[in-house]
Amino acid sequence: MKKLLLGALLPVILFSCNSARKYELVKFQGLAQGTYYSVSYFDAKGRNFQVAIDSLLNAFNHSLSLWEPSSIISRINRNEPGVAVDELFRTVYIKAREVAKHTNGAFDYSVGPLVNAWGFGFTDRMKLSPEKIDSLMQLVGYETIKLVGNTIIKANPGSAIDFNAIAKGYAVDVVGKFIEKKGITRFIVDIGGEVFASQRKPDGDKWKVGVEKPAANAFDERNLKIVLSLENEAIATSGNYRRYYEEDGVRYAHTIDPSTGYPVLHSLLSASVLAKDCMTADAYATAFMVMGTEKAREFVQSNPGIEAFFIFSDQQGDIQTWASPGFEKKIVEQFD
Repeated sequence: MKKLLLGALLPVILFSCNSARKYELVKFQGLAQGTYYSVSYFDAKGRNFQVAIDSLLNAFNHSLSLWEPSSIISRINRNEPGVAVDELFRTVYIKAREVAKHTNGAFDYSVGPLVNAWGFGFTDRMKLSPEKIDSLMQLVGYETIKLVGNTIIKANPGSAIDFNAIAKGYAVDVVGKFIEKKGITRFIVDIGGEVFASQRKPDGDKWKVGVEKPAANAFDERNLKIVLSLENEAIATSGNYRRYYEEDGVRYAHTIDPSTGYPVLHSLLSASVLAKDCMTADAYATAFMVMGTEKAREFVQSNPGIEAFFIFSDQQGDIQTWASPGFEKKIVEQFD
């Protein structure tokens, strides 16, 4: 018997309402991309842009959402003729290809057929065998999907693009840029646990963002592992302990290794990445979950400028953590 359990990672945003009198704190929440979003900012005029941001996120879905049948990405995956990409799609594609190359394919936006086959996409899970996995692997390989002009060219019509591991981060960036264009410089945007924190609050404090402690089960209470102090920086967290299913006593996590075709099986429970934009942080967090603890740590140590925090289990099953030097400097509180 299988049981599908879903849950988003939720870094908890903490902030004080103690601010200069000339600023008004505006905050609101909504739904986007199958999860929540939360926006908070300080505005001297007290303006509320929720309606405009909802429209912005709806337009985003019409480009990049796999759950929207009429979206550009869905139409491309169905091989509809004459589908032109927009700037949203183009931006995500360029970054996804960059990270895919940099991680030697650990991040691979062509894993759509495998994600669906394992039951973590928008179709029912298939009855899988080694032979079926091998056949699906023929559809995987980011280099076989190219952007030529405004058109996506797929070497194999059965291939499918999956930007879910990067699009949410980019949505954070898009909302942040919109807020900045309104003349607001002190804000924080959170979409399903992917966060961008801008300039300090009017009282001079940086924004506080928490990273969740891995839970034993998907619906366990959420507790913090660390709290960071951020300014003009994004953080994204990817993990395997909230979204999985169990069948015949085996837990299958939603992160698929594009080199094997199977869900990852290693000790890394969550990976958090800091970057100047949330799209980049989102993509590398996913790549690290594919790599596993040791390879991901080696990658971070070999690539100055990438800061990460890993929560993993040791050989005794105890929870351990590792932080790169730049990440560690941002930690202001830790919990057992």
